[in-house]
Parts: sequence; C-alpha cells; structure tokens
Amino acid sequence: MAVGSGELGTLHTVGGVRMAAVSAGIKKAGRLDVVVFELAPGSVTAGVFTTNAFCAAPVTLCQQHLATTAPRYLLINTGNANAGTGAPGLQAAKSCCEALATAAKVAANTVLPFSTGVIGELLPAAKITAVVDAALTELVTNDWHKVARGIMTTDTRPKASSRQLQLAGKTVTITGIAKGAGMIKPNMATMLGYVFTDIGMTEVDAQSAVKQAADLSFNRITVDGDTSTNDSCILVASNQSGVHFDSLSAADQQRFTAELQTVFIELATAIIRDGEGATKFVTIRIEGGATTQECLQVGYAIGESPLVKTALFASDPNWGRILAAVGRAGLANLQIDNIEIWLDHVNIVRSGARAATYTEAAGQSVLSKEEFSIIVKLARGSCDETLWTCDFSHDYVTINAEYRT
Repeated sequence: MAVGSGELGTLHTVGGVRMAAVSAGIKKAGRLDVVVFELAPGSVTAGVFTTNAFCAAPVTLCQQHLATTAPRYLLINTGNANAGTGAPGLQAAKSCCEALATAAKVAANTVLPFSTGVIGELLPAAKITAVVDAALTELVTNDWHKVARGIMTTDTRPKASSRQLQLAGKTVTITGIAKGAGMIKPNMATMLGYVFTDIGMTEVDAQSAVKQAADLSFNRITVDGDTSTNDSCILVASNQSGVHFDSLSAADQQRFTAELQTVFIELATAIIRDGEGATKFVTIRIEGGATTQECLQVGYAIGESPLVKTALFASDPNWGRILAAVGRAGLANLQIDNIEIWLDHVNIVRSGARAATYTEAAGQSVLSKEEFSIIVKLARGSCDETLWTCDFSHDYVTINAEYRT
C-alpha cells in the first residue's frame, strides 16, 4: 500500500558511476539484496549518518573509512542491519569490505559498507563475500531501477529521482536512490540514500551540500518517530562533467544547489508516500514561528501523534487532536488566541476555538483525499518550515508485528 503512482521517470546516467545489484540470499533466496557502486578515481564523497547511539557496525566503519581516504566503492546489503552486534559485527563488516577490495584490487578502506534490515543479528558475511565477484562482473553505467529495488526492505516500490541542468555551457546530472518505509525519523538523512552528480566539488563543499540538503528533506520526514541505527545518506561528486562547483558564478551555484535539494526532497517524500501501511501523504506546514526549532517541534508533535495519524487514516476530521498536539509541543508563552489551523483551504481553528466558518463536511472533504496539507499559523515570528508524514493504518501494525516472521 502506498500513495501516488510511484513512477520514477527518466533516470539519467551519471558519468564516473557504475552499479550492480545481485542476490546473496541474505534473508530470502533469489531476492536482490546486495548492491555495489563503483566510483571513478577523483570522485569526492560526503555523508551524514544516524544520531542513534547504537549506530550499526557498518555506520561506524563507513565513517572511519570516509575520514581516511577517497572511497572507490559503496557496498550495500539488505536483510540484515548488523546493528547491536558488537565486535563480531564490526569484523563482519570489515570482512565484506576486504573481500570486495581484494576482488576490485583496491585498498579495503576505499570501500564504504552499508546495511539495513533486522537489528540484533550478526551479518552473514560469507553470503555477501560469495557474490562480490558477480557484482563486479555485472557493473553497468545505468541500471538505477534495479539497484533501487536492490536496497529495499519493507518498501513496496523503488525510490529514485533525477535532474539535469545546463551550467557553464555543459550538462550536469544529478541522480539518486533511497530506501525507507518504517523506523523513519532520521535526524540526519534517511535509512539509506545515495545521490550522485557528475559535477566536481571539494570535500568541504560536498559535505556542506549533503548536510544542507538532508536538513531540508530527510530531516523533515517522519513515519513513526523512530530513528534507525543504520541511517546513512551519501553524496558523490564524480567530477566527470567538466564543470566544477567552485568555478561557477554565485547564481549558477544556487541553481545547482536548488536542483540537488529537489532530488533530496523527492527521495524523502517518496519514503513518506511509501510509509509502512500508508494511505495518506500529508504535508505539515508551520508558519510564523519564532525559530526553526519551534516550527519543527510543532510539526513533529502533529506528524508523530498516533491519535492524529489514526484519525487521518479514518478520514476523520477530529481536529481536536491536531489542536492538542500543537498545545503540547512545548512552546513557551504560546498565545492560543493567535493561532490558526487549516486543512488545505479549510480553516478549522481560529482565536483558540473552532472557526465560525468550519463545518464537519468541509473537513471531511479534505481528509478523504490521498494528499492534503495541515497548516498551523503560529503568529510568533517569521520562520516557516515544511514537514511530511503519513497516516497509521491497520497494515502498519501488521507489517511491524510480523516483521521477523
């Protein structure tokens, strides 16, 4: 179950990037569950990672490798998170990196590992190392649909986005894939996300770009308020287009940054559209906050409320649940008489109570749609923020109750 068509559209080739997806039988025989990306020499890679204190072994190793050298390969597996596995888990991740490095004739620290799946089970490294040769043999320049499927877990469909723009008389490409459907409140990025561009960038610019883009996209989504142990989001700049970010005018740098952020936002919102059991895609817009942080406090109080989310599933305009979430968000000196709450164009709360113009039928007409907005006007300042969430359905409970069976 998911919201919208899920059509991926044209996914453009990114020079300097090759990819493959193969089956190792980690959780289910025949299922694509190992993905390899090969990065051209001279590529710059930057990333943001989970803030969960129990971060997975591959996250720890990935950050260590990223700090020491320029990566040449990304090695991704699904079906097993390799989190909560201690020293044996770290060794398992290392052995997978070493196997791929040996086969590709590169140093082990040029391989970045990523895992997603069940927490608390040791990675079956032997299954992964057995297929690295096959993955290297199958590397191609454009098989985005296949690799996007290869990183899925409870996702019902692949997630990808692609853009091209003209800069300095040349074509620059941005293409990315992501996975995620549950345990989504990233606090950095998403469960797994990979965005590639053929522009040239310095490490400083790439790190700044991935953090800023993640903050405006993956750090603005929530399915269930849970931060995964494995969240990782990577930006690779392959320097194959003949255009370098540093050499662009300020206006062209802004154009590139805007397109990059669009790709990130499309990937992040695709996760919400495919949230576990989701039937509604909800944009939460908080306007007139004193600070970004208080806008996010209110937005997440609404977007993570089980009472709000179950009402959304039922298309029930139980607006009191939204009002209550705003009130408990923890804002100091909140003047409730100044607050307005809207469902799309329908004003439901004004001056601390139900708006005089509001009708149950009007609220129902909005919530009966697959996609709509909840807008809260705080009248406390000039900050505006947008978040995205989904509803809670019966299927969400079923998926998570039966996840390991």
